[in-house]
Amino acid sequence: MIQGEPPQHALRPVDTETPSVARMYDYYLGGRNNYDVDRAACAELSAQVPSTEILALNNRRFLRRVVHVLAAEYGVRQFIDHGSGLPTQDNVHEVAQRVHRDARVVYIDNDPIVLAHGRALLKTDQNTDVIRADMRDTDYIFTHPSVQSLIDPSQPTAALFVSVLHCIPDKDNPSGLVRHVAQRLGAGNFMVVCQLVSDDPSVRHWVSDFMRKSTGDNWGRVRERDEVDRYFDGMELLPPGRPTDVSKWRPEDLAPKQPSDEWIEYGGVARILG
Repeated sequence: MIQGEPPQHALRPVDTETPSVARMYDYYLGGRNNYDVDRAACAELSAQVPSTEILALNNRRFLRRVVHVLAAEYGVRQFIDHGSGLPTQDNVHEVAQRVHRDARVVYIDNDPIVLAHGRALLKTDQNTDVIRADMRDTDYIFTHPSVQSLIDPSQPTAALFVSVLHCIPDKDNPSGLVRHVAQRLGAGNFMVVCQLVSDDPSVRHWVSDFMRKSTGDNWGRVRERDEVDRYFDGMELLPPGRPTDVSKWRPEDLAPKQPSDEWIEYGGVARILG
């Protein structure tokens, strides 16, 4: 039941001539919901940054671990997934509902293909919904009927920004977005935040420029670690107590290692303080 239309940022129509970040990610994860233009962009990206495919796989593993840990160890039964992307195996609601059968999830995305697949996937799950919205429209999202009906503000909730904030330009203030969502959730709830970072200025410049030109204006930039550290101001980071390469956050023994570290997915999980 996808309801309403966001009042601010325009929703994109299906465009099979321009690469989509969601479809490129789908391709790296072995999905089938992508086009030649997405695969060509991935090939060019991987030629310049060889670790990209392993990075994407490890990022998905991080998402699964985070949701399981929050559900199993911190009693979180409610998740708001910003920029959720195309459905794949072990989506947030599937991981959470293996711990709590009544776990509730709201997915947020403005990609029309994501929305179509979300409708098909979730049509029989009354505890999960997809909102057609831009993840920057926090006030719209939190007043949306689906959030109002599924997310109980008196119960522990986690907001997820997993590998999406690099899509937000500086002019739209990604750190301000994180703070705004944290304020809406309130003390005691949780934020999961990670994004692409690099210590190499040439990588930051090349990837950001390539993605901006390839995907249109739906891209921000690869950032530096200290910029992501500041996303967590006013929060208490869960162990290991600091932002890190997400493949090292409660790592799995069988997780593949990046062939190089020219860029990483960097972030962590934090509890919002009062």
